[in-house]
Amino acid sequence: METDKINALKNEKGVVLVEFYATWCPHCQKMMPVVEDVKALFEGRAAVYQFDIDLNGEFADVLNVKSIPTFIIFKDGEEVWRTSGETEADVLARKLEAALQS
Repeated sequence: METDKINALKNEKGVVLVEFYATWCPHCQKMMPVVEDVKALFEGRAAVYQFDIDLNGEFADVLNVKSIPTFIIFKDGEEVWRTSGETEADVLARKLEAALQS
């Protein structure tokens, strides 16, 4: 199952933002509306996927996620950027835009 997620991510063309979060994490809860805004802003240009770390622990381990929330941007299956913690929408948008332009 986790291997399928990794393979899907590695084979996905274009730019993808992945967030690892937990329902019990207050910082993650604060980021939910931010991520929804970014998802709407980039609809049709970049995919946004959110994974609950409690339900996707093995997947998080494979991607070396050590804290939540963690945001990772992939371009054509390759990681191009990563950060952890609360992150402003404009930072996420700038990083996604940069990945789209590169």
